[in-house]
Amino acid sequence: MVLFRFFASFLVVLYFLQGSNTSLVQLNDNGYEDVIIAIDPGVPEDTDITEHIKDIVTTASTYLFEATEKRFFFKNVSILIPETWTRKPEYRRPKFESYKHADVIVAAPTIPGSDEPYTRQFTECGEKAEYIHFTPDFVLGKKQNEYGPSGRLLVHEWAHLRWGVFDEYNDGQPFYSAQSKKIEATRCSPKISGVNKFYRCQGGSCITRNCRQDSTTKLYEKGCQFIPDKVQTEKASIMFMQSINSVVEFCDKKSHNQEAPSLQNIKCDQRSTWEVISDSEDFKKTMPVTGPPPSPSFSLLRISERIVCLVLDKSGSMLNSNRLNRMNQAAKYFLLQIVEDKSWVGMVHFDSSASVKSELIQITSSSERESLVGSLPTAAGGGTSICSGIRQAFQVIRNVTSQLDGSEIVLLTDGEDSSASICVEEVRQSGVIIQFIALGPQADQAVIQMSNITGGNHFYASDEAQNNGLIDAFGALTSENTGLTQKSLQLESKGLKLNNSHWMNGTVIIDSTVGNNTSFIVTWSKLFPSISLREPNGTETGSFTQDTASKMAYFTIPGIAQTGIWTYSLQAKADEEILTITITSRAANSSVPPITVNAKMNKDTNTYPNPMIVYAEVKQGYAPVLGATVTALIESNGGKTEVLDLLDNGAGADLFKDDGVYSRYFTAFSEDGRYSLKVWAQGGTNSARRSLWHPLNRAAYIPGWIVNGTIELNPPRPEPEEDTQAILENFSRTASGGAFVVSNVPKNISSVPDQFPPSQITDLSATSNEEEINLSWTAPGDNFDVGQVEEYIIRISGSMLDLRDNFDDALQVNTTDLSPKEANSKESFAFKPGNISEENATHIFIAIKSVDKSNLTSKLSNIAQVALFIPQADPSPDESHPNPNPDENHSSGVNISTLVLSIVGSVVVVSIILTTTICILNKKKSSNRSRTHF
Repeated sequence: MVLFRFFASFLVVLYFLQGSNTSLVQLNDNGYEDVIIAIDPGVPEDTDITEHIKDIVTTASTYLFEATEKRFFFKNVSILIPETWTRKPEYRRPKFESYKHADVIVAAPTIPGSDEPYTRQFTECGEKAEYIHFTPDFVLGKKQNEYGPSGRLLVHEWAHLRWGVFDEYNDGQPFYSAQSKKIEATRCSPKISGVNKFYRCQGGSCITRNCRQDSTTKLYEKGCQFIPDKVQTEKASIMFMQSINSVVEFCDKKSHNQEAPSLQNIKCDQRSTWEVISDSEDFKKTMPVTGPPPSPSFSLLRISERIVCLVLDKSGSMLNSNRLNRMNQAAKYFLLQIVEDKSWVGMVHFDSSASVKSELIQITSSSERESLVGSLPTAAGGGTSICSGIRQAFQVIRNVTSQLDGSEIVLLTDGEDSSASICVEEVRQSGVIIQFIALGPQADQAVIQMSNITGGNHFYASDEAQNNGLIDAFGALTSENTGLTQKSLQLESKGLKLNNSHWMNGTVIIDSTVGNNTSFIVTWSKLFPSISLREPNGTETGSFTQDTASKMAYFTIPGIAQTGIWTYSLQAKADEEILTITITSRAANSSVPPITVNAKMNKDTNTYPNPMIVYAEVKQGYAPVLGATVTALIESNGGKTEVLDLLDNGAGADLFKDDGVYSRYFTAFSEDGRYSLKVWAQGGTNSARRSLWHPLNRAAYIPGWIVNGTIELNPPRPEPEEDTQAILENFSRTASGGAFVVSNVPKNISSVPDQFPPSQITDLSATSNEEEINLSWTAPGDNFDVGQVEEYIIRISGSMLDLRDNFDDALQVNTTDLSPKEANSKESFAFKPGNISEENATHIFIAIKSVDKSNLTSKLSNIAQVALFIPQADPSPDESHPNPNPDENHSSGVNISTLVLSIVGSVVVVSIILTTTICILNKKKSSNRSRTHF
């Protein structure tokens, strides 16, 4: 019976855990509900922003409805207002809404001076993205000339966010050699008309001229832009340029431009955006509706003080594996270092019943923190009644405020409770957010459901204390509605199991973006260790404050800590001693965002043998940090650990190179149950860089329009200088990525045949050099992106679709001399293509599959191509048109029709002159011959 209850509970958990995307959006009766648009705390108060948001969403809803063939619209939207803005009667307290769950963030530009909208997207085709980023100026309608109507652009970005499609342009490959043997702009549909022009402004003067061919690529030079006609009849595609008035559709299978090197083609295997949307869960569970959609409704929600109640398990099982003391260590760490000033904090203990140990008190000084620490449990015994603890917490919160909305319960338990499911609906209706920490392998599964439906976090800590999982979980519970500069950041988290007199030595870097309220926490399991801590200048710090009851010691640096490398040494004083050290700090300057790392898995639940992907995002503010060394530690239900080096190389699991997101496949499943994720990020000397280059999924900038044959140009798109990567000082960060659940792992996993093929090659590129084709790509591994493959199968065709759909029938390239390298190495290979079977072929298309030692084959790679001709450039003459006042008048002043007539007229005049001259000469010759004859 117990097994049945566990299995039923587990199925419920799997149902509710649909993925790791944090959005709370629900699709009901064709309408999107619970959409969250959050205004960043750093945005100055301006109520016009909220009014413009309403206008944008309302306009977008109608456009979305028509673009999706009357399927989808926006039903209700919450606008999250910062705590720094003035209170107003119409502002309500948020319920589950937070910045963590925001679908759209209104914040300062990623690049100073550039207001380009973008979607943070680093998951696979068809997977939901992270969030949309709009700037205040964009929302206020100040950038419509550059990006078009804001409502239409929201639909473009929503397609990224919700359905995982990509842009049908490519800033890295704006032109390509088409089968028409012409140079074409990367776009969809190819029926979008326009001209290609080079446009540059320098020194207050702008020049517009025809594009020239690059001698190497045979395509147009860098700086050449496609300028569309203002008046069009083509209806697709929204993912190319939704700002064109006639564009009201996504490209479908009929209108899709498969030969263009668009991001959509590259990332989605040449499928159109509408095909990907049609495969989404949203599409599958809806039908078109008749009649216009209702107007969206809006809620204005203002952030207020944090309210959190600790609900701590003190049942008899907490005496196992030193759990009670470890819980107290972690909770003390949370109360002293993590929870923010001005927060309201209370405490409830539970076993088979529950009791209030501290009513809510507001933290204004260290005395409130110490008082709460004194309320931690000192003894354990009895059964487990999770619902009793939750209901007591409800009452604690109600004693201060009648409204539970947006309050948090931090629930820690190590045991199963068959009755926990009876209060799930009560939790859902309450408006309280459940932050769940599971301690040990038996912690109740049903509580995961509570945290999921309330938008809370789920953490797991094993009984292997040296992995420091419990302290990491409490350290991750910073407020989700406060600015980055106010949050506690973890710089180091490390532990070891040592024998007597052995040392745990290490260093931690305190960089200039942090250093405020820096704290060093040391824990032990048996005897107080010897502790040495040295500042970067070599000075040894003062002694640590000891708490012998909870077996922890701490040292806090007053003011701003010295920047540089701090050195610590811990010496064990007993055999089988477990020592840990945790170091936290806050931003040194409220105007300078600190470097942060956030981690997640691509799913919250998984079934073996499906692979999973680890993601770690390193950034400063919204700017990505490149060149960091990022390591992930994954711990299984039984405490087994796996270490992965994460990469930002644009290959394997990593979607885009140099976007600040470090990724890797995870396949080392050892058992069923919970797993936890933890990451470290370090920047060494001259290795880490803050990128100020544009986001990879930025909205298309309108360079200008062709209006009645005249080019009317916008100012050139603001671009950073070539050197756009600021070298960062050394830094170190660590963060918890929460927990995930895996099922169906075989008992004797080591004896199971290989289940994991090589990963798909996604960065295959090809160039031609006289008679040879040169290929390059990143090597996959035996198991996705780990190990080494046995062989590559390379095939070519004159037809892209034949190669994609009938790869095994295409002409195979001899790869006898090609020896695969270790995963993530750069591969290169050159070959002579020979004759392909297709007649009148204009291109050679190339693709690769990899085979591992178990004869498992990868997915087909992206398809590379080389042209069998030199593409034709535009035949029009090369004219220059200086514009001395680019900021006042952005029209080049060139009328195309007039120019063409002038050229034709000139040709006619020259022809008349040449004809007259020839006639005169012929007459002279005829006259001379007559005189000689006579």
